[in-house]
Amino acid sequence: MRLYRFLTGPDDSSFCHKVTAALNKGWLLHGSPTYTFDSLAGVMRCGQAVYKEVEGADYTPETKLGDW
Repeated sequence: MRLYRFLTGPDDSSFCHKVTAALNKGWLLHGSPTYTFDSLAGVMRCGQAVYKEVEGADYTPETKLGDW
């Protein structure tokens, strides 16, 4: 099965650590990161799509993507 996640967070080191942790669990980057200004909070937000191929498992809506 192919799994997809879209990681988001503030434009700071915590977002970089979130993406780095996913990469170290075998997730792969999909496309370029995105940035947007959150006018309510007054901060920049980041996003990065990641995906992972998992053999021998079937996807269901109950699949906890963070567990992979």
